[in-house]
Amino acid sequence: MDFSQFNSAEQAHMTKIIEKKQMQDFLRLYSGLVERCFNTCCNDFTSKALSSKEEQCVLNCSDKFLKHSERVGQRFAELNAEAMGPPKP
Repeated sequence: MDFSQFNSAEQAHMTKIIEKKQMQDFLRLYSGLVERCFNTCCNDFTSKALSSKEEQCVLNCSDKFLKHSERVGQRFAELNAEAMGPPKP
């Protein structure tokens, strides 16, 4: 984003708002990952440790979730670049 039209105080304020939003987005993503994988994989509460099956499930779940999130981000960037590019004749 171009903040050159703002003075330095406004630029710092906008940067702070963006950083806060990015942190909220990250925490929402992390929270969603934890909730989804816990609900899917953790079903034996007789021990405080994960069983090997549960541990593998959590690893697979988190890997799929992160790969999916990465792909969505890539696709969004592609679409955004397309929209910002020169108009097609």
